[in-house]
Amino acid sequence: MIKCMLLKADKTCIYGTEELIDTWRADSNTYLWIDIDSHDKEQEKLLLQELGCHSLAIKDAQRDRHPPKIELFKNYIFMLYRGIYQPKDDLLFEHLQISMFVSNNILITSHAKDSLSINSLFSAEGEGFLGKSPITLALRIFHYSCGIYLQKLFEFEEKLEALEDKFQLGGDDKMMQEITLYQSRLTKLKRTFSYHSNIGAELKILVTDETTIINQADLHTVIDVHERIERLLSLSQMHYDICSDLINGYLSVTSHQLNATMRVLTVITAIFIPLGFLAGLYGMNFEYIPELKVTHGYFYLLGFMGFLATSLILLFKKKKWL
Repeated sequence: MIKCMLLKADKTCIYGTEELIDTWRADSNTYLWIDIDSHDKEQEKLLLQELGCHSLAIKDAQRDRHPPKIELFKNYIFMLYRGIYQPKDDLLFEHLQISMFVSNNILITSHAKDSLSINSLFSAEGEGFLGKSPITLALRIFHYSCGIYLQKLFEFEEKLEALEDKFQLGGDDKMMQEITLYQSRLTKLKRTFSYHSNIGAELKILVTDETTIINQADLHTVIDVHERIERLLSLSQMHYDICSDLINGYLSVTSHQLNATMRVLTVITAIFIPLGFLAGLYGMNFEYIPELKVTHGYFYLLGFMGFLATSLILLFKKKKWL
């Protein structure tokens, strides 16, 4: 589906489909936003080529999965970032690759499924941003997606704090598995935000470049977007470090408990080894054993074994092994 937003010089806005492209071409003072959603790839390719988009950028835009990037071409800026189709709880996102072709008077967005940020801004709010410039609208779409990520990270922060408190009362394997799952999801988010941070840095460079598509008037918006991305990156790193600390703490406690258990078992073994040796020695079935005919030999041996066991226990307690 293709939908268009055409903003005229008198600030009146018209919503429609592909027929608005001819109206935009006829008047150089108009701004046009073309949103391509779940469209046939071949038709999409023909439309983008007709609007002057580079074949390599079109190829990147139509890939099912491509790392976020930004690239400056002769007449437009190509941005590709990882938006959101549907956010879920516990840092689980259904990501959506969004491609944007931004020129002086046109913004083209392309995505395979509904986008929360685009659906939200394809309204009167989006008209205001488009009235400033297409790059302003593109940055606001990006900014809105980052806001959804930020909201979910704040929600997760509350859950992580509760999990920390619960962990201090006593962790278990189930909790460990849950934390490990969160850590894995945070790793994926960090990778995404790292790519987005590179886009923000490149945008700041483009502001001072010679291109007319983005200039000093857009610097504040670019800085705002970049700061939000950096905040996402730092928050995800902080949450990742907390999860790592919880995992390391659990492993340390478990290791300490295992060492304490093994120490007790080792002490018990050390006590019973000499006793077992004596029992085995006098349990041999030889006819001639020196102490075999001793009248009270059995009691002497039991007494010696008791004395030996008691001495070892006292020794281990003195060394604080028990």
